[in-house]
Amino acid sequence: MPQNKTVLVLGGGIGGIVAATRLRRRLPAQARVILVEREVCHVYSPSLLWLMVGRRTVESITRPIAGLARRGIEVVRGAIERLDPTAKSVVVNGETYTGDYMVIALGAEYASDTVPGLTAAGCNFYTLGGANGFSEARMRFKRGRVVVLVSGLPFKCPAAPYEAAMLLDADFRRRGLRANVDIALYTPEPGPMAVAGAEVSARLRGLLEHKHIAYFPEHTVTEVDTRKHLLRFSDRAESGFNMLAYVPPHRAPAAVRAAGLAEPGGWIAVNRNTLETKFPGVYAIGDVTGIPLSIGKPLPKAGVLAHGEADVVADNIVHAITGKGAPRRFLGNGACFIETGNGRAGYGSGNFFAEPAPQIRLRTPGFLNHLLKIAVEKYWLSRWF
Repeated sequence: MPQNKTVLVLGGGIGGIVAATRLRRRLPAQARVILVEREVCHVYSPSLLWLMVGRRTVESITRPIAGLARRGIEVVRGAIERLDPTAKSVVVNGETYTGDYMVIALGAEYASDTVPGLTAAGCNFYTLGGANGFSEARMRFKRGRVVVLVSGLPFKCPAAPYEAAMLLDADFRRRGLRANVDIALYTPEPGPMAVAGAEVSARLRGLLEHKHIAYFPEHTVTEVDTRKHLLRFSDRAESGFNMLAYVPPHRAPAAVRAAGLAEPGGWIAVNRNTLETKFPGVYAIGDVTGIPLSIGKPLPKAGVLAHGEADVVADNIVHAITGKGAPRRFLGNGACFIETGNGRAGYGSGNFFAEPAPQIRLRTPGFLNHLLKIAVEKYWLSRWF
């Protein structure tokens, strides 16, 4: 069986890094693993929440993508100019790279410009610059109304806006300013993390209420008036703010859309157990995929799920090339920590593919979960780089 194959991994986020590293470790030396990434540094995105409240620095949560070359991964830096899933090829910096297998892990593209006024009005805390900029702005903020806004569905890390609001509550309390600051959260969702079920959603809403964080579900923002500091919603409601932290609208990356890979729902359709696309030898993992669940909602976009999908895809490609191991299936299991402030975190875990509905359990917030989240962060940044 010829083993001098080439695997293209597109994207250096959590899923892409796990897939490329696992492939390189398990494939024979004559096989090539090429990782394509446009950014200089990998950002450990779960820690952006800590960055936005001054608990991390930019340097502490980033690592150079070039460092992956030490593991034998061929790193190609640059934006994808063209993606051809039939040929399993990409054009980067004018050069064509072709593989025998392709793993698309390009994540979601942020489309803040689709909401008029949004970019100028606040900070996108899903980016390194936005989270860091918000952290600096909050230190100058002494009084007024802070809004955490979810500006579109779906979005990655379903707990993140709720964590952000609770971390801000803790930060303002720690600095003796909470009595002067109102915190509100607006979202198009019917409830917090509704995909996890009514019980989990109700418990998260209760945490917000306990911290006196105003919660406004089913509010879809249509524009932001930067002059009047007003959010305008689809039902003609308006809300004022003095400081705004927002989750941007998400969409499939331009290269994916141009290649015709985005299905009518806007994302790449895959076999939910193998992550195979309709193109032979082409897989997609993580935020760029759209995987429907039995309840009519999509599988959440989350790093832990991308990690699990990457493990399955890498092992199946290794099996296809070498005959070693056995085919694997992704079963929809996932978990995440939910920061609630003051050194505490909850922990949600379960199976999203369960029938007739996802079976997710949320553990009571505590100090141990917070310490475990820190341990996971340290493990990731040391283990993969």
